[in-house]
Amino acid sequence: MRPSASAESWLEHLAAERGLALNSLAAYRRDLAALAASMGGRDLERASADDLTTALRRMRAAGRSPRSVARWLVAIRGFYAWLCGEGVIAESPAARLVLPKAWTTLPKVLDGGDVERLLAAPDRADPRGSRDAAMLEVLYATGLRVSELCALEVGDVHLDAGYVRCLGKGGKERVVPLGAEASASVRSYLGGARAALLGGRRSAVLFVGRGAAPLTRQGFWKLIKAHGARAGIRAPLSPHVVRHSFATHLLENGADLRVVQTLLGHADISTTQIYTHVNRERLKSLYRSFHPRA
Repeated sequence: MRPSASAESWLEHLAAERGLALNSLAAYRRDLAALAASMGGRDLERASADDLTTALRRMRAAGRSPRSVARWLVAIRGFYAWLCGEGVIAESPAARLVLPKAWTTLPKVLDGGDVERLLAAPDRADPRGSRDAAMLEVLYATGLRVSELCALEVGDVHLDAGYVRCLGKGGKERVVPLGAEASASVRSYLGGARAALLGGRRSAVLFVGRGAAPLTRQGFWKLIKAHGARAGIRAPLSPHVVRHSFATHLLENGADLRVVQTLLGHADISTTQIYTHVNRERLKSLYRSFHPRA
């Protein structure tokens, strides 16, 4: 059984907008087709929260791996969030769907020392280093997705007011505060490094690469790995790890979960709640390390 026309439209959207790998698209298609089959052929657009919960329980009973089930959950949440964004349905039946605790994998985060070393790694006297430093500072200051970071235009950054404007998933706009250090790094980059990288060309994009083209997600991923290696960071490192660190460090310092949800651009609070688990696990680790009777 193939998924519905809406599902195929969503998959086409993923291919065009996010450049998702063919293997991932095929896996998502299988997941949606399997859900349709479990619903007895009813339209996916008519799925209820109970339908999704039943499908999740069946996968657990069948012995599906945690990784496979996690991918299924990403596909289901993404599909129904997209349907909401397109106005096909009023509310996502997957909004409160969460993995059982035994299946949950906590995101990797950097500690404060690793963050400082990473931010200090680029050579800010070099135009590319100035750009990389500004990107890293903005990434950690705002928690933007890497695609949102690379898509920023000069007009999206309001340094005097201290915020950036970005378009997130589903074309939803949000405004995120920009701290003083990140603002200073962007101002420094705009003061000369960006013009040097443009070489007389014009571009509306804030962070430019070769030939005045926007720096790609893949290009920035390679840069952050290189700067991490230069800084001696042994922990797994990617733009998303920095985003995870942004959220976790906010919660550790007392931020409200709903505020973090808004800053990250999460459609529902259940996605953000994973960071409360990270926070608890870090507290447990500190307790075990430092309490004399742990």
